[in-house]
Amino acid sequence: MYCGHLAVSTRLRHRAGFEQRYCTPRFTGGTPWICTWKSALRVWPELPRFSNQMLRYQRMPEGLVHGIGLPAHRALPDAYVTAHHLRDLLNETSLDQLLAWTREPGLLPRVPAGPDRGKGWDRISDEALQDFARDRDTDVRFSAETELTRRGERQEMEPLEPAQGTLL
Repeated sequence: MYCGHLAVSTRLRHRAGFEQRYCTPRFTGGTPWICTWKSALRVWPELPRFSNQMLRYQRMPEGLVHGIGLPAHRALPDAYVTAHHLRDLLNETSLDQLLAWTREPGLLPRVPAGPDRGKGWDRISDEALQDFARDRDTDVRFSAETELTRRGERQEMEPLEPAQGTLL
């Protein structure tokens, strides 16, 4: 499994959570990660999709050579595309902010499923938010709880635990 490097002391991945299942702290030496997926959710919430390749086609990063980024879903082309996203993210916010967002679940800009699919969290009912706050998906729970906190429905967010522990 490829674990990309940013300088010497940070690991860069799009959807870093997937990689972190294999590239454990024992393997990485506890080096912090930057997840460009979680960061893109925060910096470009208006985009309709946030996969590495969709960001590439929606944003068309300056300087990205189309052919070098192909074929998709291979280590070198994906790392090349992700590096362009990182450059653009760093032009929008700080390294410390990207690291902080990576440590949290993804803050989804819209409801991903159900009758409210596609709506911003601020457009759904308190009851629906309460249901989403019990969802098994960590990112969905975090997004719903963030909106509940914004509305004043929750004073302080409790630490999120996975609905199911790891199997390995």
